[in-house]
Amino acid sequence: MSNRQKGAVPRPAHANDLNAVRDTAFALLARGVGDRRHPFHTPTLASIGLDGAPRARTLVLRGFDASARLLRLHSDRRSEKFAELTRDPRCALHFYDPAGQVQIRLEGIASLHSEDVVAEAAWAASRPFSRMCYAIEPAPGTMVAEPPAAPQDEAAGRPHFGVVLLHAHSLEWLWLASDGHRRARLEWLPGAEHATWLVP
Repeated sequence: MSNRQKGAVPRPAHANDLNAVRDTAFALLARGVGDRRHPFHTPTLASIGLDGAPRARTLVLRGFDASARLLRLHSDRRSEKFAELTRDPRCALHFYDPAGQVQIRLEGIASLHSEDVVAEAAWAASRPFSRMCYAIEPAPGTMVAEPPAAPQDEAAGRPHFGVVLLHAHSLEWLWLASDGHRRARLEWLPGAEHATWLVP
């Protein structure tokens, strides 16, 4: 007998309602921005390497605009991922919450910002510790004989600071439950939103 039949745990709205799937997914993304301890705070960004091979790394989710389906992340402009997204802006973000047993996969197009109002606002809102990360020398990924010294001047990081804005055009939701998993896909087409259930 399932938990639902026993009456122990009521099924959440997103178990049977595609609108609730979208709303719950967006709420989790918003929480990932504000709650540094939530697993959605550090998603995995996947991009296409300069050699055509897949690349993935963990970043910090810095902002989310639900109405525009826009996610903000920061990057060193000297990094491989910045070069990869410059060449091919197609990318994906993967989120997983082990406690909630929810996986979200977002696909979209990245726009890069460094010397504009978007980057300036993001830099101004960044913590001093975060700014210091971009002041590291030499550039990230450079082979060195020994670990480099910690940077001392946060202002030196500004020329290397960049913002990645991911405009999502699709979202896949997977929720694991003992009495029935749920998987859904949301797509935003020109002028319309399309949502459908998928077999988990």
